[in-house]
Amino acid sequence: MNENFPPALPAANTPSQTPVVQLVQVHKSFNLGQPAEVEVLHGIDLVLHAREFVAVMGPSGSGKSTLLNIVGLLDRPTQGQLKINGVETTQLDDQALTQLRGRSIGFVFQYHHLIGAFSALENVMLPMVGLQGYPTANIEKRALALLDSVGLSPWRDTPATRLSGGQQQRVAVARALIMQPALLLADEPTGNLDTQSADAVFDLLRQVNRDHGTAVLFVTHNPLLASRCDRTIEVIDGLVPG
Repeated sequence: MNENFPPALPAANTPSQTPVVQLVQVHKSFNLGQPAEVEVLHGIDLVLHAREFVAVMGPSGSGKSTLLNIVGLLDRPTQGQLKINGVETTQLDDQALTQLRGRSIGFVFQYHHLIGAFSALENVMLPMVGLQGYPTANIEKRALALLDSVGLSPWRDTPATRLSGGQQQRVAVARALIMQPALLLADEPTGNLDTQSADAVFDLLRQVNRDHGTAVLFVTHNPLLASRCDRTIEVIDGLVPG
């Protein structure tokens, strides 16, 4: 695997000490105002800095996915503050949230969510093509460099459906990095992989974290992988104890 990632895109103009993620007393309720209203998050405080690689653990139903959706700007908190790269997000409209999410946050899920009929290269290019509106030579050049960095240059033209599970997940990592995000959210990215492939994907994420300073929130049920992170956050019944 190539140890050299492609040159970074221009970074957001934020002071180095500014947290990449900051949650202050974040609550999240569903079915507001209805008899079935339920509060899932009960006042979460969380700070994540650049270059941190943090595991998120907790039993099913503890609120991990809800927390990740809020940090990823896919959902809004009911109460509290959420800052991404110093930008307070709770008062932003949907368009501003979409722009901030697209430029600042990359996602790698348990299921790779690649477009099966598209090649590995086309899948990696998608986020930038969506922003630009059409493919360009520079977008293709960056996507090719990312594919090389994850060891998949020989499969650049291979449809996603013909790649192995580990290869598909490496394409998903490359796709998540094409916008040079400050934050990478990885939701059980190794959950469907064999041990060797899981280790390879984890090592790739650590390389991204080390080489680019990308902050990583890594949701996992695997205590061995969690032990290799910088620290572990436990979510229990919608709270982060301690």
